[in-house]
Amino acid sequence: MSSKKRTKPGGSRYFVLYTAVIIVVVVALFVINQQSKSGDGNESIGSAPSTVAQPVMGDAAAKVSIVEFGDYKCPTCKAWGEIIWPQLKADYVDTGKATFSYINVLFHGEESKLGALASESMLKLHPDQFWDFHKKLFDAQPGADHDSLWLTEEKVMETAKAVVPDLDEEALKATMATEEAAQLVALDEILVKQFGVQATPTIMVNDVKLSNPLDYEAIKAVIEQQLK
Repeated sequence: MSSKKRTKPGGSRYFVLYTAVIIVVVVALFVINQQSKSGDGNESIGSAPSTVAQPVMGDAAAKVSIVEFGDYKCPTCKAWGEIIWPQLKADYVDTGKATFSYINVLFHGEESKLGALASESMLKLHPDQFWDFHKKLFDAQPGADHDSLWLTEEKVMETAKAVVPDLDEEALKATMATEEAAQLVALDEILVKQFGVQATPTIMVNDVKLSNPLDYEAIKAVIEQQLK
């Protein structure tokens, strides 16, 4: 499936960013005091996360929005992407029933931030290769020692070149250093706080925050309920 671009070619991403911030602020006012938990531990927030200015995969007309709050340094996020995501994509995203979006979480400090800046910049420069880059950056996470210093600029460039062989490394580095990229990462941090994200991955299906993101049957149950 194709990913939605944040802007049309040549358009202003700042306009999209400012629109996203306004939406987030309005939704935040609504979300306050709306949270309620169901018997299965899932939490109804009262509003789904805004995906304006986020990478979106799937049919824009889909009734269900699936959002992952994730961190490229998180081993459970890597496991989720390997175990849960392929089936979820096949069952709901590829069939046009749901969209999928990814929001950066910075729980592992500077490495998480570097990964977030790289993903924002790849989305801007090479939107058609974004999801390949996203997957390969998780693939690059070492299984035995994920807390080691592995998410470096060198690793980002190596990963980006694997999906864009003729990559202009200087252009990617320059884009990662822009105020625009920093503001887009800051927007993700606002969403993390707004939706009370305390662990990664946190998966939301429309306005429902799942208690166990690794229980595929539980995820399906929530999606099917939302599709009714």
